[in-house]
Amino acid sequence: MTTTFHNEIKLGEVNYRLSATTDSDESLVLDLLGSLDSGEVVADGRLRLPVEGGVTIGKLLARVLGAHTRLRSRPSRHANANQPWTEALDTELRTEWLTSPETDSPKLIRTLADTMERSPTAIRARLARVGCDPDVPGRELSATAAVLLGGNSGAAQGKT
Repeated sequence: MTTTFHNEIKLGEVNYRLSATTDSDESLVLDLLGSLDSGEVVADGRLRLPVEGGVTIGKLLARVLGAHTRLRSRPSRHANANQPWTEALDTELRTEWLTSPETDSPKLIRTLADTMERSPTAIRARLARVGCDPDVPGRELSATAAVLLGGNSGAAQGKT
């Protein structure tokens, strides 16, 4: 015996229709159609799964789609977030830190973060990697501190 359940919803400009059908071979078939009022189809798909997996797969889909939606709705406010650091960027950061007249570490870190379009946390972490003491503007890390913080001391970089 075949059974079908239909549901429809409008989200923004798109009308979605979801049908769940069980067929004679004990499969659950999900058909999704998304269309504009003009009739243009913008979403279309079919998923076939065992009937007993329906609830579990439904929960899985809800988690995945919910997570994707949250990620898409919260773009990073830092344009260079998650972008690799280059040697030129490392040099720029190091130079700015060691030559800045600013003596307030958090303030300088925020300024550098804004300039480099990265988070203050990323700047602070990178400072140690380029051999700078993130707590004292203008100061390099000692060789011992550089090793502990995973960075390079100025001497290790061939700088004084």
